[in-house]
Amino acid sequence: MTTRKAREAAPASTAKRRVATGAASTGAAERRIQRTQDARDARAAAAGEDKKAKVAVQAGARRQPVKLPAQHQAKPGDEARLALAPQFMAPDYRGSGKLEGFAAIVTGGDSGIGRAVAVLFAREGADVTVIYLDSHRDAKETKARIEAEGRRCLLIAGDVKDSKFCDRAVARAVKTFGRLDVLVNNAAYQQHAASIEDLTDERLDLTFRTNIHGYFHMARAALPHMKERASIINTGSVTGLKGSPKLLDYSSTKGAIHAFTKALAQNVIDKGIRVNAVAPGPVWTPLNPADSPADKVAEFGADTQMKRAAQPEELSPAYVFLASPVCSGYITGIVLPVTGSVGAI
Repeated sequence: MTTRKAREAAPASTAKRRVATGAASTGAAERRIQRTQDARDARAAAAGEDKKAKVAVQAGARRQPVKLPAQHQAKPGDEARLALAPQFMAPDYRGSGKLEGFAAIVTGGDSGIGRAVAVLFAREGADVTVIYLDSHRDAKETKARIEAEGRRCLLIAGDVKDSKFCDRAVARAVKTFGRLDVLVNNAAYQQHAASIEDLTDERLDLTFRTNIHGYFHMARAALPHMKERASIINTGSVTGLKGSPKLLDYSSTKGAIHAFTKALAQNVIDKGIRVNAVAPGPVWTPLNPADSPADKVAEFGADTQMKRAAQPEELSPAYVFLASPVCSGYITGIVLPVTGSVGAI
């Protein structure tokens, strides 16, 4: 007769055998899946699929340039002298009056992202004041493009580091157009450095006073003229989200711009004025060739998941979206990444 102890031991022994059998089965399944995937990987490598995966991504309305010229420029950089003209006209973008009757100011609006934004603002019905440093030829081209959209353009040359200049520029813009609905803070200075030891007080002062002090100056001058439904849009950067080892001061200012955006948005929300930012990834503008050596310029943007730099016209619709009350009237204090990669924030 089977003892009670034996009867109790039997189920435990059976359970152990089941666990062992299950573990062996799972292990065999894992190895079988691994062998299958290994074979697929080998076939993909033989077919060169890894190389195909490195082809730049084209996901927009029209194909954008991939290969950039190995070019270096003297600062602040001229769009007219770029060997590859940036794409800024967005020919597939159709205006629909989203900014009809508005008046906007765009700093750094003579070239790059600023020019593309100014053109689309005009296409949406806004008159535009373009504030720029000293690239007069670029500024005149931007003005011609704005006027070709059927809107008025005021050019003002000067330095946003100077708060008194900012006050005068805003006053002149308001006098010319009778109102101020959108301020785009976009002017920027960038110069790479291999080490923090290379960042002299002069360089730090120039970067911070241009990139963040200038934003404060312009916002402070603009806000007394802004009413409900107006907005401020700041140009941040992916470097302000992730950092950049050779752009220590520039990255720091861009991080400050993101914080400034969130803080100012809270400060003025009760006035019905919205404050947002766009954080671009690499964009083909005069800023980069006026910073990096020519060989680095040729590789610009290749490390994004889209494996290419953006063109300005791929950024400008984001500014229209944030400027337009009909599109983003319930959005304030955000930093919108347009980076060509997943997981920017």
